[in-house]
Amino acid sequence: MSENKEPHVAKFVYDFTEGNKDLKDLLGGKGANLAEMTNLGLPVPPGFTITTDACKVYLDSGEEPAALRDEVSAHLDALEQRMGKKLGQADDPLLVSVRSGAKFSMPGMMDTVLNIGLSDKSVQGLAQQAGDDRFAWDSYRRLIQMFGKTVLGVDGDFFEEALDKAKEAKKVTVDTDLEAADLKKLVTAFKKIVKKEAGRDFPQDPREQMDLAIHAVFDSWNTDRAKLYRRQERIPGDLGTAVNVCSMVFGNLGPDSGTGVAFTRDPASGHQGVYGDYLQNAQGEDVVAGIRNTVPLAELEQIDKKSYDQLMQIMETLENHYKDLCDIEFTIERGQLWMLQTRVGKRTAGAAFRIATQLVDQGLIDEAEALQRVTGAQLAQLMFPRFDEDAKVAQVGRGIAASPGAAVGKAVFDSYTAVKWSRSGEKVILVRRETNPDDLDGMIAAEGILTSRGGKTSHAAVVARGMGKTCVCGAEELEVDTKRRRMTVPGGHVVEEGDLISIDGSSGKVYLGEVPVVPSPVVEYFEGRMHAGANDADELVEAVHRIMAFADRKRRLRVRANADNAEDALRARRFGAQGIGLCRTEHMFLGDRRELVERLILADTEAEREESLKALLPLQKQDFVELFSAMDGLPVTIRLLDPPLHEFLPDITELSVRVALAESRQEPHENELRLLQAVHRLHEQNPMLGLRGVRLGLVIPGLFTMQVRAIAEAAAERKNAKGDPRAEIMIPLVGTVQELEIVREEADQVVAEVEAATGVELKLSIGTMIELPRAALTAGQIAEAAEFFSFGTNDLTQTVWGFSRDDVEASFFTAYLEKGIFGVSPFETIDKDGVGSLVKLAAEAGRRTRPDLKLGVCGEHGGDPESVHFFHQVGLDYVSCSPFRIPVARLEAGRAAITANGSDHR
Repeated sequence: MSENKEPHVAKFVYDFTEGNKDLKDLLGGKGANLAEMTNLGLPVPPGFTITTDACKVYLDSGEEPAALRDEVSAHLDALEQRMGKKLGQADDPLLVSVRSGAKFSMPGMMDTVLNIGLSDKSVQGLAQQAGDDRFAWDSYRRLIQMFGKTVLGVDGDFFEEALDKAKEAKKVTVDTDLEAADLKKLVTAFKKIVKKEAGRDFPQDPREQMDLAIHAVFDSWNTDRAKLYRRQERIPGDLGTAVNVCSMVFGNLGPDSGTGVAFTRDPASGHQGVYGDYLQNAQGEDVVAGIRNTVPLAELEQIDKKSYDQLMQIMETLENHYKDLCDIEFTIERGQLWMLQTRVGKRTAGAAFRIATQLVDQGLIDEAEALQRVTGAQLAQLMFPRFDEDAKVAQVGRGIAASPGAAVGKAVFDSYTAVKWSRSGEKVILVRRETNPDDLDGMIAAEGILTSRGGKTSHAAVVARGMGKTCVCGAEELEVDTKRRRMTVPGGHVVEEGDLISIDGSSGKVYLGEVPVVPSPVVEYFEGRMHAGANDADELVEAVHRIMAFADRKRRLRVRANADNAEDALRARRFGAQGIGLCRTEHMFLGDRRELVERLILADTEAEREESLKALLPLQKQDFVELFSAMDGLPVTIRLLDPPLHEFLPDITELSVRVALAESRQEPHENELRLLQAVHRLHEQNPMLGLRGVRLGLVIPGLFTMQVRAIAEAAAERKNAKGDPRAEIMIPLVGTVQELEIVREEADQVVAEVEAATGVELKLSIGTMIELPRAALTAGQIAEAAEFFSFGTNDLTQTVWGFSRDDVEASFFTAYLEKGIFGVSPFETIDKDGVGSLVKLAAEAGRRTRPDLKLGVCGEHGGDPESVHFFHQVGLDYVSCSPFRIPVARLEAGRAAITANGSDHR
C-alpha cells in the first residue's frame, strides 16, 4: 500500500465565514483577513479560500489533492445558492475572481484573474443584466487579457499592442473612451492572439476557466519574480500560497462605480489623515498597475459621499481592530461599497517609528509591541544621508513621494540595463512609465525608482516601500520614452540613458545631475546635535528617541564598538557604545610607522629587532592612552597584531619592477632588494591560514610583549591621571590552549613588571578570539587560560565553510543566492546551523570550565539584526560592531529580549 503524501488536514477549502486573521499559515494573509472582515460584519463579497496545504501538495506532486475538486464544487454550489445564480450561466452569470494570497504580502509577485465565468454566451447575459453593453465587453476583454497572460503564458505585450491600436483607430488616449463596439472587436482580436500564441482557443467552459486559474495561481508561487522577491524579503520558499475565489463586484459599471486603495495612515510619513487613490469606472488592476492616473482618495467625498463616509468608518474599525496601519482595497459598484482586502500595510522606515509611538499614545499598543513594530534595518535606513535642500540644482519635475530617501544615479529605462550596469559598479535610477512585477530585478539593482504614472498604491510604490528603496511615482510632467531610452522634462530638455539624475523620495522632487547630501537628522540626534521639536524631522527624532530608550531599558545584551582610534571611539560613545569590543592594532602600524615595521621585518639580529620594537613602543603606548581617555570607565578590548607581516611590506609586483628598473639603470637598490627578499621569504599561498595571529607572537620574539607593555604602561598612566582604564588583551587566532598559555605567561610577566615600575595595580583581563573550528571544539580547555572569549565570526565563517571571503563573494555567491543555496550571505547574517552551532557549543563549554567567562562577538555579524537575536539566544554578554551600526544593534538587542520572553509579534 503506497504512503499518502498529502498532509493530514480536515479540509482544503474554507468559506470566508469559517476563518479568521490568525490562520495566515493556512489561509494566507488575504484569505485570513477576508474571513476576519466577514466576521466583523463588513461588506465582503462572498467566497472561499483554498488552503496553502493544497498548494504544497500541488507543487510537490504536480497534481492537486484528490479531494480538492469535490471540495471546490461543494463550496461553489453553496456560493451559487447564496448568490442566486450559477457560474457563467448564459442569462445572469455569476462571475468570480481567482486571487493569490500568501502568508506574507508579496505585492504583484503572484497571479490574479478577474471576471472568471465570462464567455461568448454569458457576456450577452451580463450586458442584459447590467443594462450596459460596454461594461460587459470591457469585462470580457479584461478576462481574456489576464487569462491569456497569467494562465496560458501569452506575452502581455501582444494584448497591449492590440489595445493601443484600438485606441489609435478611435483617436482616443484612454481605454475608458472605447465604446462597446470597439471592445467587442478587441475581444475578437484578443481571442485570435490566444489561439496563435497559446495554440488553443480561449476556454468557454467557466469551470475549466476557474480550475486552470487556480492551478496558475499555485504555479505563480515558483515564478522567477516570486522567488527573487522572497529572497530579497527573506520569506521562506516552502510556505506556498492560498487561492481566494471571490464573487465579482464591478468598479467598471460607469461613473457611479470605481475602485481604490486606502491607508488608515500615510504609509510614507505615518501621519494620520485620508490617504489613498481612487479611480472611477475601473477594476482593481487599473489602480495598482499605474496605467491610469488616479485621484486622491479625499476626492471620493465629492464623487460619492455616502460611500466615502462608510469607508472612513470601516477604516477606523479596521485600524482599531488590527491596532496598526491597514492597507485596504475596495470597490464601489453603483454606489454599493465592497471590501476586497485588508492587511497590515507596508510602510517606510520613518512611518514605522512614528506610527508605533502614535499607537502607544492612543493606548492601542504598549511599548513592547511598539518596539516589535520597528526593525534595525528600518533604523539603518533613517540614518542614510538626505539631499541638501539649499543646494543650487535644477529641479525638473515633481511626483508623489512614495518611498523616502535620497537616490542619485544614471537613468536607465529597463530592468535588464539596471542589473547589467549595477553589476558593473554603476549606480542607476530605474525610470519607467509604470513598473510591473517583471521589473523586480531592476528595482532591486537600482538606487531608486522613478515613474511617470501611478500613485502611492501603485506597484512601484508598494514594492519600493517594502524594500526600503527610494521611489517617486506619478511624475506626470516627465515624458518617459522607454523605446528610445530617454525622458523629456518640462522645457524640452532630454535626459538620455546614462545621464545623472537625483530623486528625493521624501518630497517627490526630481533633479538633473547629482544633488549634494547632508547628514540624516537621526544621525545628528545620535551625535547629540539635534533634539525633539516641532518640525517633521524633529517628530521623527522624538519617535526614534522614545523607542531607543525603551530598547535600552529592555535589552540584556550590551553593545560595544569596533574602533581603532580615539576619534572612532568618541563617535561610538556618542552613538551609545558601552565599550570597545575590538581594537585592531594592525591599523596603528600603518602610515608613517610603516618604515619602522619594515625595519622590524628586515632585522637580521636580535639587537636590530629590539631597536625596532623599542621605537614602536612609545607610539603604541600613546595610541592606547588616547583610546583609554576616550572610553574612560568602559572596557576596551585590544587585539594584538593579527594579519601576516608581509601585509606591511610593498606589493611584490610593484617592488620587483622597482628593483628591476634600478638594476637596469645601475642605481643603488640595496634596501629595495632586502625588502624584495623579505617579501619572498614571507610570501604565503594562503596567508589567511598562515603565519598570523598568535603564531606571529610565538615566532617573532618581543612583538606581543611590546604591545602588552604599551597597553599596561598606558593604563598605568591613565590611572595616575585619575582615569579609569579598563583594558582587555585579546590574543587572536588561538587554536589550542597551549598557544594561549605561552602568550599569557609572557603577558602576565610584562604586566607585573609595569606594576612594579609604576606602583600602579593593574587589573588587565586576558582572553582570546574564537575564530577557528578547533578553538570552538576545545573551548572548554581554552577557557582554563582565558577570562573572556570574543567570537571572530568573520574568520570563523571562512574556516567553517572553507571560503576565502575576498574571492568567493565576487566569484560564485551571486549564483548561490540565485539558486537558493543561501537565503542570505553567511558573511552578512550568521549561519546558525553551522557557524552558529560552533558558537553555541563553545559558549556552553567555556562557561562549564569558567562560569564567569565573559562572552562577546566582534565580527560583522555583531551589527546584523537577525544575528543579534541569535547571540541573545545563545547567552553572549555583548555584541561589537562598527560605530554606525551601534544604534541598530541596541534596537535589535531590545527586540531580542522581548522575543525571548515570548512576545514575538512578527
